[in-house]
Amino acid sequence: MTESLRDPRAGARAGALSVGDPAPSVVFDTEQGRLPLATFVGHTLVVYFFPRAMTPGCTTEACDFRDRYEAFRQAGAVVVAVSPDSPERHAQFSARHQLPFYLASDPGGDVAEAFGVAVAKTSRGVLQRSVERSTFVVDGDGVIRACWRRVRVAGHASEVLAVVQRL
Repeated sequence: MTESLRDPRAGARAGALSVGDPAPSVVFDTEQGRLPLATFVGHTLVVYFFPRAMTPGCTTEACDFRDRYEAFRQAGAVVVAVSPDSPERHAQFSARHQLPFYLASDPGGDVAEAFGVAVAKTSRGVLQRSVERSTFVVDGDGVIRACWRRVRVAGHASEVLAVVQRL
């Protein structure tokens, strides 16, 4: 599957999802069970992708979403954070940082691929699958209303919240 991965330094590839596109029909594997994207029809959905739980940047991002979770909820939004980590690692991450939102495990990269955020990274000379830190806001009709790619963590959760509150 490496041929479908893209270099994270490259711009968005042809066919990548953008504002106005329908969200892909994916299934999120969470501690609460398998949740098809269709489960969230009628609600605003924030889907954010992160590379690896319990690393500094991913922890900061998760805690920023946690700290604003009540405001997201009051705006009618559901938050789903997706990474290639195992459900066990997500459970540890969630417990350690008291994360109130869904954490979806995507070890095969199917959800990341569907959203166009699967990337190839070279670590110590080995090509590995990863995800581009990205966020998508999907409206209650399943249409992407905002997307951010190559996210910088500082201030990002607040920026996403502001968009959600305007929907």
